[in-house]
Amino acid sequence: MSGSPPLEGGCLCGRVRYRLLAPPGPAVLCHCNQCRKAQGSAFAANAPLRRADFQLLSGAEALCGFESSPGKWRNFCRHCGSPLHSHRDSAPEVLRLRIGSLDDAAASRAALRPLAHIHVASKAPWWEIEDTLPQHAGIEPGRR
Repeated sequence: MSGSPPLEGGCLCGRVRYRLLAPPGPAVLCHCNQCRKAQGSAFAANAPLRRADFQLLSGAEALCGFESSPGKWRNFCRHCGSPLHSHRDSAPEVLRLRIGSLDDAAASRAALRPLAHIHVASKAPWWEIEDTLPQHAGIEPGRR
């Protein structure tokens, strides 16, 4: 990652640890019903990452997956419940990293700042979006 230390992260209990071998793609804030329920929050902060650039350092036995809709898997730590990433059967080479699982020092990097809000058509009615990021009713344009 061009001279900077690699990004690392993990789950709340520390059993699962990972390293990114390349920076993730542009982060977005997803307001869909499933992300809100899975995160227990108003939105999820996600960034695409090539599966080949995700290196599991520890905790393979703690990783668990849940098929939240046909072909979409949400992966988390079975001990503490921390969401780590998701993937689709139709694009198994791409993970959607939950950037909140990155270590705090890494999470402050400018490259990880979200670029847009997505699925705002189903956002929580109690949450007001007050920043100037672009808002998309569904997924961001250009996502495959």
